Amino acid sequence: MTSSLIIFIIIGMAVVTYIPRMLPFVMFRGRELPPFIQGVLQNVPFATLGALIFPAVLLINEGNLLYGVVGAAAAFIIAFLGANVIIVVIGAIAVLSIYSLFI
Repeated sequence: MTSSLIIFIIIGMAVVTYIPRMLPFVMFRGRELPPFIQGVLQNVPFATLGALIFPAVLLINEGNLLYGVVGAAAAFIIAFLGANVIIVVIGAIAVLSIYSLFI
């Protein structure tokens, strides 16, 4: 690949990612969405995270489904207690590290 082709690809990718981010600002400028739509849009990040994380919980360690379940349960409990996201991640890693010593 030539360097000019790589530059055109990068510019194309930038345009393609910029358009979906810019369109809502342009289309809904000065308007307020209905409360139902606002509620749905507020839950999109959580649904996306769930869709990304759930398969990883099931496939984290081949042949040992309990490994992923233990890590997810630890993360859920730590998050339920109100910990910061970084603390949740570090706590789940620590629990899985200790769990891996016993299996």
